[in-house]
Amino acid sequence: MTPLTPEAPDATPRVAPAEVLLLASVFVIAACGLVYELAAGALASYLLGDSVLQFSTVIGSYLAAMGLGSWLSRFIERQLVAQFLRIELLVGLAGGLMPAALFAAHASLPAASMGPFRILMYGGVVLVGTLVGLEIPLVMRILKRQFSRRYGLKDLVAQVLTFDYLGALVVAVAFPLLLVPHLGLVRTGIFFGLLNAAVAAWALWMFRGELPRLRSHIVACAAVVLVLAGAFAQSERLTTWAEERFYGEAVLFRETSAYQRIVVSRGAGGVRLFLNGNLQFHSKDEYRYHEALVHPAMAAHGAPKRVLVLGGGDGMAVREALKYPSVEQVTLVELDPRMTTLFSQQPLLASLNQQSLTNPKVKIVNADAFGWLEQHPDEMFDVIVVDFPDPSNFAIGKLYTTSFYALLDQHLAASGYAVVQTTSPLIARHSFWTVAATVEAVGLTATPYHAHVPSFGEWGFIIASRRPWHRPAALPSGLRFLTLPGLDALLDFPPDMARVPAEPNRLSNQVLVHTFEEEWGRVHQ
Repeated sequence: MTPLTPEAPDATPRVAPAEVLLLASVFVIAACGLVYELAAGALASYLLGDSVLQFSTVIGSYLAAMGLGSWLSRFIERQLVAQFLRIELLVGLAGGLMPAALFAAHASLPAASMGPFRILMYGGVVLVGTLVGLEIPLVMRILKRQFSRRYGLKDLVAQVLTFDYLGALVVAVAFPLLLVPHLGLVRTGIFFGLLNAAVAAWALWMFRGELPRLRSHIVACAAVVLVLAGAFAQSERLTTWAEERFYGEAVLFRETSAYQRIVVSRGAGGVRLFLNGNLQFHSKDEYRYHEALVHPAMAAHGAPKRVLVLGGGDGMAVREALKYPSVEQVTLVELDPRMTTLFSQQPLLASLNQQSLTNPKVKIVNADAFGWLEQHPDEMFDVIVVDFPDPSNFAIGKLYTTSFYALLDQHLAASGYAVVQTTSPLIARHSFWTVAATVEAVGLTATPYHAHVPSFGEWGFIIASRRPWHRPAALPSGLRFLTLPGLDALLDFPPDMARVPAEPNRLSNQVLVHTFEEEWGRVHQ
């Protein structure tokens, strides 16, 4: 009798093309979903202020809506492929056009009436998030139905979530480094809307035999692709129109770098620079700001040789520092290379800083200021000019902490001075004095002062040093605003700007970001 031998196990079933495409669709769906989430958060920051609150609430609303969509998927019981196809087209249309629609709406509404815009924005976020939340459960059910012999529940969940997380990872890296710098927010949204439409198109082709009303699905798919393709072709025109409406004058340059949205506009009054929608300078009065920022510290030193400028990629602070014959080198540390490129190579912008960035005494370093200071412990400077944006988020807020000012102290010569732009002591009074308390917490002497800049109102500065600041004996010739007799007025704080108790801003708490957001938020209400 021939002994019975166990039958050789079947080889692993061959992977079907439909299975590969379904898993690839999970990757694409995850990528598209994260792009819409990031775009919504970035738009909230760009259009409503670079705020931790804005980004957090948008992302939170989006994730909650995804949860709602996942829950609603339980009520879809029939025609799974047809429903999936419709949802993909809706996601592509709503998510792809959301950045363009929000830009247009923001430009059309008056600046003082942002309530309707917020309703539209959060409504769009909830709609897109709900649709995105429907996608993955439907894909899992289609995979289970089509390949039930291949997948157990744990294998199905593992496969789908693996591709889901991989798609999210790729986009999380590509969004700030490739997509936004090269396509911009509007075109990035539309491009990924087209990818959602492409997923719908392959589902239409792959499952054409089981789809009812096939012709209507083909027409819907073609219509969505045509709408998104047309929007992509017209996206630059839309962005130009929206930004000119928002800024109220002709936009000369617009660029989305890896770090921020850079817009330069020109009107009858002059040239203005905006970063993420926030005014950085107006050429008609920037000299007031930059003279007040640079000269009280530079002139008090007497004969500064080595100067460090942190931030200030527009070159205006460098321009003022170069007015001292004693200066041998100015090191400019600016995070965004697009800023220093624009303001050194574009003739109109370079003329505003008097070609300071191409001066042989100037060394430009494109790096994070915090990291650069840590990596160059032996670099010492007579004067350090800190010209960062206001502390509207934690990334910038770290540059206003005790940790950062302790680093400044390590790079400051014994007789040197550091000066920090410090927001408005009138509008953000508590924020201003928080910076003063933070400087003092690291053992430096804080000398606060303020100047009136028409484009900003009352603006504050703080000189940090180991020795007390003393009134300079002379100022460079040719200044348009600052005078020796006028220095006394800059040091005087009337009752509505007088010092108030404040705790230091530390990396562990970043109280300044919350205080700044609260105080400036009242202005925009």
